Amino acid sequence: MTKKSSSSSSSSSSSSKVQNLYELCKNTFNSTGNHNSSPQAIEKLCSLLDSIDPGDVGLEDKSSDDDRGHGLFGINRVARWSQPITYVDIHECDGFTICIFCFPKSAVIPLHDHPEMTVFSKLLYGSLHVKSYDWVEPPCTRESKGYPVKLAKLAVDKVLTAPCNTSILYPRSGGNLHHFTAVTPCAILDVLSPPYREDAGRMCSYYVDYPYSVFGNGDEKIEGKDKDYAWLAEVQTPDDLYMRPGVYTGPSIQP
Repeated sequence: MTKKSSSSSSSSSSSSKVQNLYELCKNTFNSTGNHNSSPQAIEKLCSLLDSIDPGDVGLEDKSSDDDRGHGLFGINRVARWSQPITYVDIHECDGFTICIFCFPKSAVIPLHDHPEMTVFSKLLYGSLHVKSYDWVEPPCTRESKGYPVKLAKLAVDKVLTAPCNTSILYPRSGGNLHHFTAVTPCAILDVLSPPYREDAGRMCSYYVDYPYSVFGNGDEKIEGKDKDYAWLAEVQTPDDLYMRPGVYTGPSIQP
């Protein structure tokens, strides 16, 4: 999921890792978002992302920030919990977006999708709980109280702690619908291809998940246990999604 923001930079380097990432993305993704999905191309992009540290994109590791000294119910502590997620736009074009999400502790990005998109995510610092799903094929839907729910299979349900390998989600696998909760302050570097674009039908939709037992009647053909499945209902953009644009201060990109 992304939100638009203007980007700027305070430094530049033609040989920076960010410059290398931009050039590799430009060579991998075309203007329509179609890309060279060969194992070699994917491996090369993941290898570069794996090598990127917070300092390479102008960030400091804030994973050790905590609430010591603010008191259990102090105003500062409450203000800390209410801090927004910061979205930093590094580069966006028709073929791909490079961006960063900086989470304060306990911040949440609700369950959302990436229609016909491939997303590479590199956790730069901190710990993040990821829960993700993929739609069951062929589609399986139910009606409940006037709204549809659709069956999805659990793909990931774990805590990631930096340093860790880059994760990839695809249009129909790898956990295309995911939910993030910051266990500690953390930051994610994302490459999305193609980017969200409303006029191309790539809008971000949000969902709530219900246990399989709530709507399942046993007629569905599922593999594995009931706990590996959930029914997802589309909802409006959550009112408590608190996000603000940030300023990129890492090395500039030379097109």
